[in-house]
Amino acid sequence: MKLQSGNYYWPTTFPEAPAYPSLDENISCDVLIIGAGSSGAQCAHYLKDTGLKVAVVDKRRVGEGSTTTNTALIQYLGDKMLFELVNSFGEDMAIRHLKLCEEAINDIEGAANDLDIASDFKRRDSLYYASYPEDIEKLEKEYAYLQKHGFQAVLLSEQEIKEKYGFGKYKALYTYNDAELNPFKFNHALIDGAAKKGVAIYENTRINGKKLENNQAVLYTDKGHSITAKHVIFAAGYENLEFRNEKNSVLASSYAVVTNPVDDFSSWHKRTLIWETARPYIYMRTTLDNRIIIGGFDENTANADKRDSKIISRKEKLIKECKKLFPELDIHAEYYLGAFYGGTHDGLPLIGEYEEFPNCYFLMAYGDNGLVYSMALAKILRDVITKGSHPDLSIYQR
Repeated sequence: MKLQSGNYYWPTTFPEAPAYPSLDENISCDVLIIGAGSSGAQCAHYLKDTGLKVAVVDKRRVGEGSTTTNTALIQYLGDKMLFELVNSFGEDMAIRHLKLCEEAINDIEGAANDLDIASDFKRRDSLYYASYPEDIEKLEKEYAYLQKHGFQAVLLSEQEIKEKYGFGKYKALYTYNDAELNPFKFNHALIDGAAKKGVAIYENTRINGKKLENNQAVLYTDKGHSITAKHVIFAAGYENLEFRNEKNSVLASSYAVVTNPVDDFSSWHKRTLIWETARPYIYMRTTLDNRIIIGGFDENTANADKRDSKIISRKEKLIKECKKLFPELDIHAEYYLGAFYGGTHDGLPLIGEYEEFPNCYFLMAYGDNGLVYSMALAKILRDVITKGSHPDLSIYQR
């Protein structure tokens, strides 16, 4: 799968990233994790202290898949609004999901602070503005549930938005204690931390065959080596769909740019994360070295050639969207890309368990908050593997 195209910013921030060997022998382990991107790294992080023998394999180098294009807005609210999740799943389940996302952000912060490779984690608030007058009611419904269940949020009027940001919007939901980080560095920090605890990491190791039995799984590499495991976690991101199709998943295309460094952010209140109620929506954040990441203009195509043909035009449109809000900023795109973006029809990430894949789990942290979802699902899977269950598994089990 051609996950993305363009020129990528995140790898330039960590050019001396650690390297790992490819698998050159037959091995056995308790848990095999397929994928060394965000989801696989987070699974390795949670399993590293369990006493289990764990191995991670990736057909590329660590973090060279979708992690290189992850824009890493760390939020607990998602594409499908909370009141919509309540309508679909009931209030108890929807709120529990949001609480797990909030907990996952805390866990990401804890890991980022504890690991040896700095991940540039920083808490940020979020501004979620109404794109159209008819969206005001949506924000009011969202706020009512957030307020009822103790989440930190306020509604801003048009005048209050104008005072804080200089631009006018009909109304906005302002949420506290979201975050941003460097996903490439975080990916490497997690893998490095796991490797130091004895987790075996293998790059450039492609799985191209399998023999799945009730008591064990045997996976085969394209170089003829085997990996025998008691449990297998498929954490290959959107490429999980190459191993097993999931009817609840949907693949689309998205675009993003990273600008030149900006000298003055005084008009950008607290450098908040910014997004909107329109679908598809535009979103923005800043970086440690004072750049702006602008993303959006998603479209429903899983055709890589069609996606890539629009990268240049989308680049210009994204810059224009940012300048509509902040016309005083002298910006241009230094990095730009098009990438596949996975979601689900029902709006929740999922853990796939299938009869034809015994002892296997498919971690599909699909959606706009992939890093957050991965952290929550990886934590659940740790307990499922080590304890046999987790009280929140049923929320994501498919």
